[in-house]
Amino acid sequence: MAEVTQKIIKEVYKKRPSEVHKYDHGLLLVIGGSKFYSGSPALSALAAFRAGVDMIQIIAPKRAADIVASFSPNLAAYPLEGDYLKKEHLATLISMTKSAEIVSHKKIAVVIGGGVGRSEETKEVICEYLSQISVPAVIDADAIHAIAETVDILSGKPFLITPHSYEFFLLTQRRIENLSVEERIKVVLQEAERLKTTILLKGGADVISNGKETVVNKTGSPYMSVGGTGDTLAGICGAIMAQGFSSFVAAKAGAFINGKAGEIAAKEKKESILATDLIEAISKVIH
Repeated sequence: MAEVTQKIIKEVYKKRPSEVHKYDHGLLLVIGGSKFYSGSPALSALAAFRAGVDMIQIIAPKRAADIVASFSPNLAAYPLEGDYLKKEHLATLISMTKSAEIVSHKKIAVVIGGGVGRSEETKEVICEYLSQISVPAVIDADAIHAIAETVDILSGKPFLITPHSYEFFLLTQRRIENLSVEERIKVVLQEAERLKTTILLKGGADVISNGKETVVNKTGSPYMSVGGTGDTLAGICGAIMAQGFSSFVAAKAGAFINGKAGEIAAKEKKESILATDLIEAISKVIH
């Protein structure tokens, strides 16, 4: 059983040259949020900044965007009219993605799904958007629910899916809750090969596969059941993909960093841990 180790940090984080410019280390688009949920895209974005991406654009319904922009001067949020993603927003999402490709010289990735909601219209928008883009993307949370019935849009694209056990069932119709880690490895490998995508199955031991290789990540803490730690994972993975790494490498590094940062934060906070505590520990893991 191959296991992710600290070596993944050295693979991703090499000494930077003295002459660098904005976007050399990526631009990340974070698409998420709705009238009720505004924290998710902010947590993903803050974690992504700590993971080394140069720039982030958050695209969210207006109320969520306004709240996100107030969290930190580091966060830039573009407001979409209304309380949730609608069909009328699709052209804007596609246009902003194409513009981001140009300005970043294709050092770009997308994180989509956190807090976006599960209305039928929103799910249709997510599916149509993903079918039209070819840039690297992390598909998380509500976006997994959106694509559950149209998984063919994943095939062959540079996407990373980050389900927990129930979301994995939605995608594959396969129950894994009572399986051993060894059995989960076999199932995740089979499904990643079938769907032609990369899967990061979250759990006590994360299982990561691109359909060819499969590894296990054992960093993490039982105190990470607090809300928001999945958002930080998606943000870290997106940041690494935006810097030009494959979805498989990003999944390995993201799972290791997120889990180890959770361990550090939980050692001090225990039951009082917040996702923001994990974010503050990311730099300790990397350095």
